[in-house]
Formats: sequence, C-alpha cells, structure tokens
Amino acid sequence: MGHLPSKRRRPSSTTSTADPAGSEHINTAGQTCMTVALNNFPREGPAANTVCMGDRLTIISDAGDMWKVKVGSTGKDGYIPKTYVAKVMNKWQYEGITRAKAEELLLRPQNQSGSYLVRQSQTCKGTYSLSVVQGQASALRVKHYRIHSLSNGWFYIFTTHTFPSIGRLVDHYSDSSDGLCCLLTKPCHVEGSFIISTVPIPSPVFVRKPTFNWKRAKRSMIFHKKEAREEPEDSPFSEGLREAMNSYLFTSQEETLDSED
Repeated sequence: MGHLPSKRRRPSSTTSTADPAGSEHINTAGQTCMTVALNNFPREGPAANTVCMGDRLTIISDAGDMWKVKVGSTGKDGYIPKTYVAKVMNKWQYEGITRAKAEELLLRPQNQSGSYLVRQSQTCKGTYSLSVVQGQASALRVKHYRIHSLSNGWFYIFTTHTFPSIGRLVDHYSDSSDGLCCLLTKPCHVEGSFIISTVPIPSPVFVRKPTFNWKRAKRSMIFHKKEAREEPEDSPFSEGLREAMNSYLFTSQEETLDSED
C-alpha cells in the first residue's frame, strides 16, 4: 500500500489564517480551531433563537454550564449550554459529535453534494469517520466512511491509498473521488465563517503602452552618458534594463553603449 499523489496540488486543508474576530485560534499542534453551535438556543419559546445550529461562536466566558458567546453571523452576545458547543479543527474535523448530529449538520440547506466533515467514530473508539453529502436537491443523503489507521500512524479508507495524516487524506479526495460516492467539495457550512467587507474596492486601472519597435531603436534612446543619469520621464526603458544590456555587452566583449560619442 502506498500514497498516490494527487494530479494537481491545492493548498493543504490543514492550514488556515486565524480569524481576526477571535473565534479561531491555533492550538499547540498547529491546527486552526473554531467553535460551532450544535443546536438552536433557546430551542423553544416565542423569542427568536439567540444562537442557531451551525453558527460560529466566539467564547467570551466558559465559566459554569452556560457559556457566554458572540455569534459570528449576527455579532450579538448570548448564552448557550456548553453541551451545545463543539470544537472544530481545520474547518472540517469535529470533536465529540454523533453520527446523527453529523447528518443533521450536513443536511442543512447551505450544504450540497460533496460537503463533508470528519468526526470521531462512535462504534470504534480511537478512529475517525468521514461523513459526506451525496445526491441532488431534495434527494440529499449522507454517506459515512470509516477512516482506518495503521501501526505506523498512517490512515486510509481504501487499502489502495494510504496517507500520513487525515489532512492529506482529505486533500486527496478533494482532488479525486477515487472510490468515494463523490468528490469532497467544501467543509460542512458554518454560519459566519467568512467576514465579507462591505467597503467597495475600485477596480484596478490598467495602462498599456504602445508596442516598442526595436528595429527603429537608437542607442541614444536606450542609454545616456554617466554624467546625465536622470531617467527621461517618457523613456520606455528602465535604468535596470539599461544596466543589464550594458553588462551583457561587456561580458560579450562588445563595446558598451556608455562609451558612445
């Protein structure tokens, strides 16, 4: 068995930039972590939910059974039972969630075929499972795959491919389905995962200069004497280009253009 590299490389799923809002942090293993709500809260009552399932949370205070949090999707503060919260590493690896909760999270309307997460296996302690959404529109369902581990610390779903980490496994199946029900497209949606700037950014302005006719070029257009080092404002040639050409001519045993006249 051995790892077969993907045909195209993409940024690793195990790295990410920490969110300035503070809901993500880098743990001691170098993994990016964030906190996500597993249930709506309050679950019943006339008041609108303060926290909704799948919301990204920033923990303000984790004292006691009720944690004070800032909700990423609304920016508002609220309280939620600590049992309604899960830690998510690398945007796709969920800690302490059940198979049923994984299906509930993945079957929300924001997800589509290929959305996925990795969780700890309930039936085989110490191992992991990959849960993937498959299908179209109203026919979506979740397929589960056991991630096996070898004595050398490598991982695999199918014996034909082994990987040194779960992150590398996820990267591979994001490039090729290779036996899975479908290609892994994006991690399970987390509400408020991305901060979108509302400040309009002007489009860049491109200025194209006319194509230079080298056949009509004269030495005086490219080079000037050392005592006149100022570069003409309308010159199409930079000082670096002139120096590079001078160096080339010197090393080629040619007369440098600075000796003109």
